[in-house]
Amino acid sequence: MTIDTTTRDEPVDLAVATGRPELTPAADAGAEVTRPVTAAHRWRAAWLSGRGLLGLVLLTSLIAVALLAPVLAPYSPTQQLPRANLLGPNPAHLLGTDQVNRDVFSRTLHGLRTDLLIVFVAVPIGAVLGTLLALAGTLVGAVDIALQRFFDVLLAFPTLIFAIGLTAVIGPGTWTVIVVIAVVETPIFARLLRASILRVSALAYVDASRSIGAGSGWVLRRHVLPNASQPLGVQLAISLSLAVFVESAMSFLGIGVRPPQPSLGSLIADGINYVSFNPAYAVGPLAVVVVLVLALQLLAQALVGTGRITR
Repeated sequence: MTIDTTTRDEPVDLAVATGRPELTPAADAGAEVTRPVTAAHRWRAAWLSGRGLLGLVLLTSLIAVALLAPVLAPYSPTQQLPRANLLGPNPAHLLGTDQVNRDVFSRTLHGLRTDLLIVFVAVPIGAVLGTLLALAGTLVGAVDIALQRFFDVLLAFPTLIFAIGLTAVIGPGTWTVIVVIAVVETPIFARLLRASILRVSALAYVDASRSIGAGSGWVLRRHVLPNASQPLGVQLAISLSLAVFVESAMSFLGIGVRPPQPSLGSLIADGINYVSFNPAYAVGPLAVVVVLVLALQLLAQALVGTGRITR
């Protein structure tokens, strides 16, 4: 093997030669160097940012309230109280009562518990399915073509139209909402990861790894996936907030969670009909939805802003 010992005028790009972007030298002693962050750095920076910290506090508080709903709720969500029809807010009923004498505050706490259960089950299922399908498509070309055409058909249907059609087949209920959200989110995560894998696979350090004999599986596992999967954290936070709207809309239309089990969407739908008797009936659950979506959006925005760090 011949070794080239000639002097080169251009410096060696250590990032390309080694596949380690952090070894890129600064142009001068005072220059800033930027490098992609790892998933751990991204989440840590997001938690410590102002928006991320506020979103984390709000989301943690809501989760704690939902978990403690059986303890915090003064009444059972299905208990019908005597002489308590459509009462306004008072010390005994913070959000008043509904049309069948149930405490709205207690139903709101349990409705939040139902919504969080749905979105934190459905969205991860969609994310896992989308990830697996994206990996299958990037490894096998024929599978990728078939999946993309299937995703085109699936995404052509508006979410609520798809939800109505599925409900007509399997009936309304909590698991129907979970299936709808999971199916809707699967192509979103699959296409996001597929695009990210194709982008990362074309980078110079990936080509350098292949040129020195690294196998496709090793390159995919060591270089491509750790960098390509970073956008999934942002999409997860966004999808969770959108899933709250999907559940609320389905329950609002009467094709979601079945009564007497409470959900935020069904409480809003019922409360609108009696807003002149008890405005808090609809406003209370609506405020919880707004705070929940705000918390998830703040986390998503914080994650978007931590794609690169300087040192």
